[in-house]
Amino acid sequence: MAKYGRSASKNVESAMRRRKKGTLKSGSGRKVKSRKQAIAIGLSEAREKGAKVPSRKGSRKTSRKRATKKR
Repeated sequence: MAKYGRSASKNVESAMRRRKKGTLKSGSGRKVKSRKQAIAIGLSEAREKGAKVPSRKGSRKTSRKRATKKR
């Protein structure tokens, strides 16, 4: 079974194109130069649109919830 949907890959592709053009910006408003950061932005945009994208690995919120459950 595929991990990511087609629309997710299209969003990542568009983010990569915007990075090459120099128009892709991060949340703080700075230009994105990193390939990995461009992919992450594309995936997060796909998540917002409701595309098939797995949830983030090891995000701070989930690790905090697990720590409080153990207590």
